[in-house]
This record gives sequence, C-alpha cells and structure tokens, in this order.
Amino acid sequence: MIGLSGLLASFIFLYPQLFFCEVIAFSGFNSRNDEVYYSPDIPARHLPKLEKIIAHSQMRVDSFYNGRLARPKIIVCSNPQQYQRYCSSTEGAGCSLGTPWGQTFVILNVQGANVDVIAHEMSHTELLARLGWWKVTNEIPQWFNEGLALMLDRRFVNQPDPARRYLDYMEEWLYYTGGGQTVLELADITSMKGFYNGSQQHVMLAYMSSGVEVSYWLTLAGKNGLSSFFTNIENGRTFENAMAQAEQARLKKYYKRLPRNPLRLPVSKKMQE
Repeated sequence: MIGLSGLLASFIFLYPQLFFCEVIAFSGFNSRNDEVYYSPDIPARHLPKLEKIIAHSQMRVDSFYNGRLARPKIIVCSNPQQYQRYCSSTEGAGCSLGTPWGQTFVILNVQGANVDVIAHEMSHTELLARLGWWKVTNEIPQWFNEGLALMLDRRFVNQPDPARRYLDYMEEWLYYTGGGQTVLELADITSMKGFYNGSQQHVMLAYMSSGVEVSYWLTLAGKNGLSSFFTNIENGRTFENAMAQAEQARLKKYYKRLPRNPLRLPVSKKMQE
C-alpha cells in the first residue's frame, strides 16, 4: 500500500494533467455519454452546436483513416485556467494526450474549438490507437505525426486532391522558407523537442515541412497507402521501410511532372540548387 501510494503521488506530481484527465468523471464536468465532458460554465444552449462540431470532426477522421479506432475522452474547457489544468498550457485551441495503457484524451478550449482543431487532435489519438504509445513515442517521427494531422486540418491548405494539396503546401513552404533559403530538414524535427523548441517561425516552418512531405508521400502512396503503411508497421518493418513500401511505382511514374519534393533532395543537390 505504501508503494502504491508513493507511485500514485509520483504520477500526480510528474503528470498532473494526465491525472486530472483520468479523473474527469469526478470533476463536475457534464457528460451525456461518458465520451465528451463539458465544463459546467458552458451554457446548455451551446452544447448542441458543440456536439455537431465534434461529430463532424469524427466523420472526417473516419473518412481519412478508413475507419475510426480511437475513442478519446474529449474535455471541453471554458477558460484558459481550465484548459491549462488538463493540457498543461494556456496556448492553442486544442491538445491531445496519450498514455502507455491506451487511454487518450483530446482537450479543447471552447473559444477556439472548430472542426479543423478537433480533427487535428483526433488524428494524434488515432495514430496512438493504431500503433500504440510505445511505437508512436519511440519510432514515429514527430513530423509524420503532425503531417498526418495536417491532412485533416484545413486551416492552412483546403484541398482534397492529394497532388493539389502537395502543390499548395509547397507554396506555403516556399513562403516560410523565403523561397527555399531557410530549409528545415526533416531530421531536425523528428523529436518533440526539435519540432517545438524554437521561435514561432521555426514551429510554423516545421508544420509546413511536415505538410509538404506527408502530402507528397500520400500522393505517391495512393488511396490505400495509409492502410499499407500501418500493415507494414504491424509486420515489423521500420518506419522508413514502411513508408517506402507504401509508395506505388505507377503513381511515381504518373506524377513524375510534379515539382520535386525539396526535402527529399540529396544534400549536395540542395546546395547546388
């Protein structure tokens, strides 16, 4: 009992936001289905609209992933103080958390919650549900995790066609790199620290670089590319090999006239160009 008490105390001290998320049912937040929890400060007349937005986000995730496996608990906060309690930050409109034991959470700030924000965060929990916490944390680069989430997030690029989406992300990337003068390599944004530990310009460039690479990969992988990727991972392939195996030769040939992905050029070629 002493050991368990010490373990619980350590968990609360090190990860207070996860503890508060785990006990959300006892927090006074309102829930109609034990899946979505609303701050008691949110007027009841606003709940139908929020439920509609959440349902739309879930449908977007279901369509992109060809089925939705994750069932995160969604916590809708009414003010920055509540949001910080569950997300450990006052910035942003949403965040997601996952645990080694399989529980996932999406925390939302009601002032900024919309379909794009919610679908983005749900993408993170979907990846956790499909690959597991250990694989996502230790084997999946952060740029891939964020790049997939951007495919459901239309705040930057609103284009359903994969090739056109790649072209639009390329335009955004060119803007944030000053025409390709300040390139952020994928190897530099593999970890959470490398992705987020920088200026706002750095983080935005990290997002756009992720969008360029993942949209390009999905163009070459085709409709079933994401499913193939997950199957490859389940069969024990490395992340790099799983991505490469998902790409299709016929699509590479078909899309050969697309502008080359600058993030895939050899270093010597990048220096030359």
